[in-house]
Amino acid sequence: MREHIHQVADGVHLVHGSNTNWVILTDGDAVTLVDTGYPGDREKLLASLSTLGHSPEAVTAVLITHAHNDHLGSAEYLRGTYGTPVYADEAEVPHARRDFLHQVTIGQVLSNAWRPGVVPWAVHALRSGGTTHIPVASPQPFPTAGPLDLPGRPVPVPTPGHTAGHSAFHLPEAGIVISGDALVSGHPTSRVKGPQLLPLMFDRDRQGTVAALDVFEALSGDVLLPGHGPVHRGSVREAARRARERAS
Repeated sequence: MREHIHQVADGVHLVHGSNTNWVILTDGDAVTLVDTGYPGDREKLLASLSTLGHSPEAVTAVLITHAHNDHLGSAEYLRGTYGTPVYADEAEVPHARRDFLHQVTIGQVLSNAWRPGVVPWAVHALRSGGTTHIPVASPQPFPTAGPLDLPGRPVPVPTPGHTAGHSAFHLPEAGIVISGDALVSGHPTSRVKGPQLLPLMFDRDRQGTVAALDVFEALSGDVLLPGHGPVHRGSVREAARRARERAS
């Protein structure tokens, strides 16, 4: 498992699951978990914690960038089993409860099946629980504005577009931005490498996703931890600009 875990700073690790990343923030024995992968990634998720010397009980909170199944996968498991609070942007809370579901449809996938990588990605998503009903019973909005009183002191940054309540997280002292799916560095359905937006079919509001790049351009940082793709080292501002150029 260790080869899938990348330490990017003291107390900050990016973990590659099966096509989706999550981030482990640590402060001593306490952990903040940002996203949780697919439902089928649970063993990898727990193994990544164990490899870093932590038990699931050490997770003080789960932060969700957005409530698609490949990021929400084990949030309810941790909440229900260990009492771990699950936080998201206020606009994303009903999505996490599954009051509604905004994610790519089977029809959209079929209409894009001719594109390279789409069919293998879709098969993997189905096998990993991409269409499983996995609501979080009681997700909560972020408890405060500004830095959260959690390991890593992450600062939620609203970046709606991919979903209505998508949130990135800024670690200003470390110069790190956790970008979720609002700005990625790769995806199985993309042949582009480096900073980019996800293919159009994945976004709820493409104009909003493009507009959210303005937010990233305003953040200080030189390390990007995306929801998909490898760690990107270099100016976050420049990464957002490059993604904008590619989107146009």
